[in-house]
Amino acid sequence: MFSKAEIEAGQLFLIDKPLHWTSFDVVNKMRYALRKAHGFKKLKVGHAGTLDPLATGLLLIAVGRKTKSINELMGMDKTYTGEIFLGATRPSYDMETEVDKEYPVDHITEESIAAVKSQFLGEIDQVPPIFSAIKKAGKKAYESAREGEEIKMEARKVRIESLSLDAQHFPVIQFEVSCSKGTYIRSLAHDIGKALNSGAYLKSLRRSSIGSFKVEEALQLEEFLASLPQS
Repeated sequence: MFSKAEIEAGQLFLIDKPLHWTSFDVVNKMRYALRKAHGFKKLKVGHAGTLDPLATGLLLIAVGRKTKSINELMGMDKTYTGEIFLGATRPSYDMETEVDKEYPVDHITEESIAAVKSQFLGEIDQVPPIFSAIKKAGKKAYESAREGEEIKMEARKVRIESLSLDAQHFPVIQFEVSCSKGTYIRSLAHDIGKALNSGAYLKSLRRSSIGSFKVEEALQLEEFLASLPQS
């Protein structure tokens, strides 16, 4: 493990985020552990791209002077794998909320799934979920959504570099997507459902890469904590 001086100079840690943890939970846990292990009074720690609590996978944690490169790291393309469930919708577009409506899926074929895929390649307009941290009138959208307030989200430009859809476990579709910063995979799942004249939500999500950084290179959070000097 790195010395106190090396950590202060700046390091980037690759962490495989556990399920149900927020990205800030990981940041706070690592900051506390590093301060305790090395005697820092203050230590800058930040992450380069939020993962939702229901997602797992690669989280880049910048420490010390490396936090100055967070914006650059956040701008890198990202790759995700996961599952989309066809035939129902949820207000959060994922498993956080209960099913609010069910839809027929009998008309959906492998050919129709292959046909809609092309609609989502390249630069597209995407509307973020209302259950997101985007601020509306000075308040996070998900806070307003949970209070039952009506929210209108504006579309934004995102870029889908590649997308594969595997329907062998229909009505669950397994996918892999490479995309630009700011892409909401929950919205992508929801929009794929609409494009198939049905409904859909994100069943599971894992981030496998950020730029050239791979989740296979990442430490489990427990491994990172165990590697620190014990006071």
